[in-house]
Amino acid sequence: MTQYLAAPATGTATATGTPATGDRPGWWRDAVIYQVYPRSFADGNGDGMGDLAGIRSRLPYLAGLGVDAVWLSPFYASPQADAGYDVADYRAIDPMFGDLHDADALIRDAHDLGLRIIVDLVPNHSSDQHEWFQRALREGPGSPLRDRYHFRPGKGEHGEEPPNDWESIFGGPAWTRTKNPDGSHGEWYLHLFAPEQPDFNWNNQAVRDEFRSVLRFWLDMGVDGFRIDVAHGLVKADGLPDMGHGEQLKLLGNQVLPFFDQDGVHEIYRSWRKILEEYGGDRIGVAEAWTPSAERTALYLRPDELHQAFNFHYLNAEWDAAGLRQVIDESLDSMRPVGAATTWVLSNHDVVRHLTRLGGSADRARAATLLMLALPGSAYVYQGEELGLPEVLDLPDEVRQDPSFFKNNGQDGMRDGCRVPIPWTAEGPSYGFGTGGSWLPQPEQWAGLSIESQTGDPGSTLELYRRTLAVRRDHPDLGAGDAVEWLDAPEGVLAFRRGAFTCTVNTNAEPVELATVPGQALLSSGDYDGSGALPADTTVWWTA
Repeated sequence: MTQYLAAPATGTATATGTPATGDRPGWWRDAVIYQVYPRSFADGNGDGMGDLAGIRSRLPYLAGLGVDAVWLSPFYASPQADAGYDVADYRAIDPMFGDLHDADALIRDAHDLGLRIIVDLVPNHSSDQHEWFQRALREGPGSPLRDRYHFRPGKGEHGEEPPNDWESIFGGPAWTRTKNPDGSHGEWYLHLFAPEQPDFNWNNQAVRDEFRSVLRFWLDMGVDGFRIDVAHGLVKADGLPDMGHGEQLKLLGNQVLPFFDQDGVHEIYRSWRKILEEYGGDRIGVAEAWTPSAERTALYLRPDELHQAFNFHYLNAEWDAAGLRQVIDESLDSMRPVGAATTWVLSNHDVVRHLTRLGGSADRARAATLLMLALPGSAYVYQGEELGLPEVLDLPDEVRQDPSFFKNNGQDGMRDGCRVPIPWTAEGPSYGFGTGGSWLPQPEQWAGLSIESQTGDPGSTLELYRRTLAVRRDHPDLGAGDAVEWLDAPEGVLAFRRGAFTCTVNTNAEPVELATVPGQALLSSGDYDGSGALPADTTVWWTA
């Protein structure tokens, strides 16, 4: 028996109408949001690199998939030292992706299909090629432009040591020394990421004014919200104190640090919320905030701050019933006091794809998907996740572009492995990605995982996603609310009820017999015969 216990969606991937969010208030609270990584989604001009024209041409596929909104990773003018997260001009499109006319057309087409558009915003740092930073270098110490970043004299007799002991997330010191206009050694500047990404000084009023202006620019263009990169990093502790710890990367996400999750960030987001509310249509802010706890994450989502935050605590959970239940409870409990909807995510452009991360089992990956989409709140789907794509683990060193790969700090640079362009067709030099190949090589076996190959196959992962999203829209108990009712279940099994809907998840490697059948089986992630025996690594949805 196939995984579907209701008629699967069939036919081509075309838009069938406005997604469930429509124009209703609070659309984000139970939305399914699809992340597009522009360089790897679709190539419209045949240069081997994805672009806005390619994305625009594939919007009907996304509407047909059943998602409510599309989040676009950065497409701004950039030297691409970190795949566009080093922005040189926040109001311009990088020529590799197109131009502002392409962005305008994409936003309009998306809205015509009932899709909302969320764009990435990178406020923690700019590119070192940004006009402000270049002028600061040219003008030298004492320039007012230097106060828009963190320039500091070095320690030591001749300033030869960094100003403090902070380490870059990409390895090595978080400081790089400059040369003065006369060629002599100069001050140091702070970069929590690559040297090409100098951190803004958010104590400077010009920085705050500039980003309020950038928000208005894109809101005027019609975007529906912003995903805020490194939302937890904008404010640094007064005086930039030493960490006094030799393995700082191990502390990330485990405690408040002098450069992450400082309380001063909340004042910034309160000012941004006022701007978002000036515009109609429920424009939203989404925080990428790595914090020590779900309770700290919730602080970003108070009623006068942002609307959503990525739930990294859930993303990092193991495939274990007890652990999953704990993180689900903690996530829901922490969001409830601030009235925010919880978000759920399994994969994104910065982590190993969840099929590989959860042990390489397609059954387990599909079961995890049905669990995620059964929980109250909003869910994020990373491009290619709906195809069951695995992480690409054997990329040649010469094609890699992740900055962390080139740093000798123990990181493996495997972010490239989740960024390989997705396959659209079963044949062609890039499996339909574009006519000019692809910027990262695609595995040969991806032909069988392409959208063309999976469409219409009731046993495919793609059709599972299509059917699941359709069922989610048709059943109001799914997505809505802020709690689950846990039911008694055998060891290794999760079972919870939400109104007339029940979800059971077997995380065991062996089948488990349920004491009672919760109702009529509506949908299953794997082969299920309708009995009380729940197969290994399988999620089943039930209705009363």
